[in-house]
Amino acid sequence: MIKIKTPQEIKIMQRGGQMLAETLRDVCANVRPGISEIELDALANKLIQEKGGEPGFKKVEGYHHATCISTNAVVVHGIPSPYVLKEGDIIGIDCGVFYKGFHTDMSETVRVGSQKPDAIDKFLKVGKQALEAGIRQAKLGNHVGDISKAIQDIVELRNGYSVVRSLVGHGVGRELHEDPEIPGYLQGKIERTPYLKEGMVIAIEVIYNMGGPDLAFANNDGWTLKTKDNSLAGLFERTLAITKNGPLIITE
Repeated sequence: MIKIKTPQEIKIMQRGGQMLAETLRDVCANVRPGISEIELDALANKLIQEKGGEPGFKKVEGYHHATCISTNAVVVHGIPSPYVLKEGDIIGIDCGVFYKGFHTDMSETVRVGSQKPDAIDKFLKVGKQALEAGIRQAKLGNHVGDISKAIQDIVELRNGYSVVRSLVGHGVGRELHEDPEIPGYLQGKIERTPYLKEGMVIAIEVIYNMGGPDLAFANNDGWTLKTKDNSLAGLFERTLAITKNGPLIITE
C-alpha cells in the first residue's frame, strides 16, 4: 500500500534529508586516494549523529554500517571494508538518515582523484543526467512509468549502458523501503504503473552498469552485489516528495 505523507511529516523528512545531504556532501569531499571505505563509513556515522539523526541503514536487520559503499564493479549493498581507494577508482556511497520516525535515502557516485576526462567521467555524467530526467517526471498527472522511461531513455537508448533490472527505487517514510517500486526501466504501458499522487515520498534511483545488466554476489557476505561481467557500476539517488508545485527534493 502506498502511504501518503502529511505536510507536517514532509517537513520532518526535509530536516532529515538536509542532514543526509550535508553528510553525503562532506563524505564525498573526503574521497581521495589513500582513504579506506571503512574510514568514510565512520565519518558518515559521526556526522549523522552530530547533526541529531540516526544512521538509517543500521535499522536494517543484520546490517551494521551507516553506509553501503560500492567501489568499481560493486553495484549496491557493498559492506564498507578496509579497501584503500586509489587514483581512478569510482565509488558509490549510499546513505540513509532516520529522524523523528522517518527515513531518507540518498546516494552519489564519484571519481577518486583527478585525471583527464575520459569514458568513465562520461559514464558518471550520464547517471546524473538520468537522475535529473527522472526527477523532472515526478509530478502530478504522471505515473511511475514516466520516471522509469526517462531514466531508461538516457541510460540505455541514448548512451548504450544498462539499467539494472533486479534493483529499483522505492517509496520511503516510516520504513526505509515502502511502496511503490520505482524501476529505472519501463515494463509494459506507462498507464498501468502507479499514479503519482500529492504526498507520496519516493526515492528515485539510477542503478546502472557500463556493461550488461546482470549481477552476481561478491565476497560471500550475503550483501555485496557486483556486475556479473566485472564492468563498472554507478548509483545516483535522491528522496523527493510529490507536490502540487512539482517535485520537492527532500535530500538537499
